[in-house]
Amino acid sequence: MANVKLAPPWVTYVSELEQMFKYDPEVHVVYDNDKHEVKVYVDNPVKAYALNVLLSTEKEFGNVTLHIIVVPSNGYTETGDVLYEAALSGNGAFAFVKRISGIFANDLVYVVFKNRVVQYFNDDLGDVYGQCSTLYQEIAKHIFENKEGVFFCTDIDEIVKEDMLGVGEPESYWP
Repeated sequence: MANVKLAPPWVTYVSELEQMFKYDPEVHVVYDNDKHEVKVYVDNPVKAYALNVLLSTEKEFGNVTLHIIVVPSNGYTETGDVLYEAALSGNGAFAFVKRISGIFANDLVYVVFKNRVVQYFNDDLGDVYGQCSTLYQEIAKHIFENKEGVFFCTDIDEIVKEDMLGVGEPESYWP
């Protein structure tokens, strides 16, 4: 335990942001600890606009403000499920986006990720063992702006397809 290094909580946020786009060749996350600034470089202008809309520009951690800058951003405009589709297309962790008509003509958007457990080194004070294990849906809840009618989830079909429990045929999972 003598070699334990502790980092402030915004480093966990940066780690989550890096993990979300780790397998996306069009997105690169660069963190500058001295300026408390994260730059998200995006090669695709449509994806850049989508991320510019979906990511917070600032995150408060006590008396420290972390600034998030998407580079480049252009005049492309879209809303709803198209933004998430554009922001996450080509990302190996992303499965699909589904728009469903909701009550009172409000559409619900489900952003679905592949069933993968993410584990990364976490030097946050809240994690004694230095490892963070989570699903992409939990990371998405932390890094994307909280938009009304948008839900993040994990594709249950991936669990059934992989037969992770070793309990026979997929039908055996359902009553």
